[in-house]
Amino acid sequence: MEVLGIGNAIVDILCKVDETFLEKHSLTKSTMKLIEEKEFKSLLSSLNIEQTISGGSVANSIVGLSRLGNKVGFIGKVNSDDLGQKYEDGLVMENVEYLYSKKNETLPTGTCLILITPDSERTMCTFLGIAGKINENDIGAEVIKKSKITFLEGYLWDEGEPKTAFNKAIKNSNKVAMSLSDLFCVVRHRLNFLDLVKNKLDITFANEQEITSLFNAKTFEEVVSFCKQIGKLIVITRGEKGSVAINGHEVIECQSKKDLKIIDLTGAGDLFAAGYIHGYINNFTILDSLKKGTELSSQIIEKIGARI
Repeated sequence: MEVLGIGNAIVDILCKVDETFLEKHSLTKSTMKLIEEKEFKSLLSSLNIEQTISGGSVANSIVGLSRLGNKVGFIGKVNSDDLGQKYEDGLVMENVEYLYSKKNETLPTGTCLILITPDSERTMCTFLGIAGKINENDIGAEVIKKSKITFLEGYLWDEGEPKTAFNKAIKNSNKVAMSLSDLFCVVRHRLNFLDLVKNKLDITFANEQEITSLFNAKTFEEVVSFCKQIGKLIVITRGEKGSVAINGHEVIECQSKKDLKIIDLTGAGDLFAAGYIHGYINNFTILDSLKKGTELSSQIIEKIGARI
């Protein structure tokens, strides 16, 4: 296997909303908020569903890698309920090897409301359900050892059982990459994420907002300086400004594509990571890997959802 993803197994429910909906429910645009089942059901009751798919950030990346012809697998925790079966079926249809055995759980399969405003930004309300309870027993060491690279999801990291699962995955990985996932995620876990980036990850994916927060930087020049000091491969997306990879003291930049008809930004970072990792495992140059990431992210934002 070339890439094994480990992340939140979340069923994505995509809905179009206006700005007043976010204001009414005190939601911060372009971020992810964790909610309980009661709030999830309350929000869903006033929404029209556009699309329902097997999602989760790293799962989206893994599907993208599968579409590019790579042999991939995914570990994510679901319940043996209807949504859990739909989740597994959705990945299997995409030629992703689903490496988790469903069981009857006290919590349901996780779900995420993806609220798309007219400016194409997406705001996420996630009820993690059983997804956030992943533990080291859910992850097979031998499966990880057989993969060229393990791709972890920052959303999944938390104290307790998810942390032990992360540590087991990192310990047994040949190479390990992680996405910082979300600004609020970085704020909640800043010190732990700093330790991961400095000491345990081979590749870190982040957008400019996330990496700036991680380093408490005031400018992007400061971010680049911090990355050089760390000496690892750090890949940063900057929206219209393109993307940058800092590899030790080397800085490689890639321009964004112009004149795109943006419909929905859901999955832009996920598919960028897929394109970059595809380049990485197939021995592309860093610049060509950035270009492949840019190509995939440009395709995904011109349609609804995170599937090319």
